[in-house]
Parts: sequence; structure tokens; C-alpha cells
Amino acid sequence: MKICCGTDIIEIERIKQSIEDKKTGEAFKQRVYTQKEIDYCESKKTQKYQHYAARFAAKEATFKAISEQLNDKYSISWKNIEVLNNEQGRPKIKITGVDLKSIEDLDLSISHCKEYAVANVTAIVVVDRA
Repeated sequence: MKICCGTDIIEIERIKQSIEDKKTGEAFKQRVYTQKEIDYCESKKTQKYQHYAARFAAKEATFKAISEQLNDKYSISWKNIEVLNNEQGRPKIKITGVDLKSIEDLDLSISHCKEYAVANVTAIVVVDRA
């Protein structure tokens, strides 16, 4: 077993500008976020950009934590990583469309304040010792 981690921090203003851009904002949002993530973030009204930024950081941190298990960086896209909330409201990661049998478990922690969002992901990887 191996423990891998990934961390990312992002300025909330950068994500806000990317989403609000009249030319490319909608394309950015559709390329990076799943519909469930968009619905969740939009439900947060005035705080929505903090939640978009936290999910962006979580996706980056996830990529960093699992990157050793990928064939190359193009074998996963933004939407293959989805940040959802469990029944208690705790964020969790769902990865789809990518073969990651060696990943036993993923744990996510996200936080945000007025200016920044940060995420930390820990991956438990099964190591073949054969």
C-alpha cells in the first residue's frame, strides 16, 4: 500500500473571472464542471464562486494525488473527477471513465475563505509487489 497526496490552492477571483467572461465563461464552466457540480455551486447564490473554486482546487489536487496511476496526463479530463457531497454534507470525489483499479480509497478536504480555496486529497494505492 502507498499513500499519495495532492494539494491545490486557487484564487477565487480567478475562477470568478473565468466563469463571468462573456466570450468563454460558459465554455469554461461546461468543460470543467459536471451538471451536478454546477447545480450545487449555483445554489450557493452569493457564495457560489467560493464553491466553484473549491471544486476546481479539488480536481487539481485529485489529479496530483492519482497522477502516478495514469498512463499519461491526457487519460483523464476535468469531468472525470466529480466533487459531490455525502449525506452529512462532507465533500467526496467520484471518478468515472478512467481505469484506476489500484486506487483503494480517496479522501478529500476542501476549505475556502474570501480570497482563496484550497483542497487536499489523499489516495490509498494498492502496490503490486509481484
